[in-house]
Amino acid sequence: MSLPDPLSIRPFNRPARGEILLPGSKSITNRALLLAALGGTTVTLHGALFSRDTRIMTTALQVLGFGVQTDETALTITITGRGGEIPVREAEINVGNAGTAARFLTAFVCLQPDGIYHFVADEAMRRRPIGALLGALASQGAQASATAFPFTLRTAGLPGGTVELDASESSQLLSALLLVAPHCHAPLSVRLRGETVSRPFVAMTERMVRQFAVPPATYTIEGDATAASYYAALAHVTGGQLDMKGLNLGADALQGDAEFFHLLAARGLIVHDGITLCHGPARAGFAADFNNFSDTFLTLAAIAPLLDGPTRITGIAHTRKQETDRVAGMARELTRLGQRVIETEDALEIHPRPLKSGVAIETYHDHRFAMSFGILGCHDRHGDGRPWLAIRDPACCAKTFPRFFELLESLHQKSSAA
Repeated sequence: MSLPDPLSIRPFNRPARGEILLPGSKSITNRALLLAALGGTTVTLHGALFSRDTRIMTTALQVLGFGVQTDETALTITITGRGGEIPVREAEINVGNAGTAARFLTAFVCLQPDGIYHFVADEAMRRRPIGALLGALASQGAQASATAFPFTLRTAGLPGGTVELDASESSQLLSALLLVAPHCHAPLSVRLRGETVSRPFVAMTERMVRQFAVPPATYTIEGDATAASYYAALAHVTGGQLDMKGLNLGADALQGDAEFFHLLAARGLIVHDGITLCHGPARAGFAADFNNFSDTFLTLAAIAPLLDGPTRITGIAHTRKQETDRVAGMARELTRLGQRVIETEDALEIHPRPLKSGVAIETYHDHRFAMSFGILGCHDRHGDGRPWLAIRDPACCAKTFPRFFELLESLHQKSSAA
């Protein structure tokens, strides 16, 4: 579906109603792809995400010589593992702006004892952290031509032992090492310098490594909890009720972003039973630390203008080095919408003011800006369904949720007809 740019968002003048089949989790899909390739059997992933980031990973695995078959209709990907062997000794690997693919593949190819890999990336990826991981891999014998993308990596296998790593800028740097650790020649121990961020993603990696230690024939991907966060916000914004297919908010959930739903429920903004999301009775702003589930901070920040009183979001300094500087970008766009925003290195404090109409939101090639502000645009500001907000570069959602705006429009039509 081709989207106009900018895309005007149609407000909901009735409560949102409907059932949503969530896309598979990007974080789980890309970890599962790599773990299946590391195994010694053939594994079929069910409920896999098909987006720019996961296509980057599957293409890279194919370039490296792995058998990968995809079926987008059935949402399956089948991978034949090589037991820790990297079949192709020299290749060019394009990681785009996919953080998981970039970090995970950098460690992955180091299993090759005599490899030469040329990593290229989008301009935005060249500003994102990778140097600390390259430093840790250098202690294992790898040699990189630079400390940022693009670079050529000469590999020497992974002998194991103890490596030091600063993962304070991204938990993916630590996860990259944990994914390949079982295939080192000797046990690999990672000594952290300082704390890492987004700890639940490290826990996800550890759990999935254990799951794949017993070779599965099939593996089911959870629905994307971060994607579901937008619909939780939609339920609150429109006063609606939505059923989420594939959402796991239970104690066994792999995704730390499930905490976002518990937070909104505790504050009274939504009510949920793990599947159905309804608007809650409260509207007050509040303070919360988003360090462990920072991908969802934009979801709350974008709808903060609709809450009563200020909202303070902390624990987000590391998001300045993601697809864009998310803290500065969010402050900038909310200010353009007429809000009073106090920005610090690690926090945003948003004081609601009357929303300005006619603003086209800049997305900075960042899918989470497009989706978060797309939900704000669903608020019926004028009370008559007239659009008042637009999204620039809406196609950037292809990174993790290609059909986001198509599904949003479908919900609009169903809700209007109800």
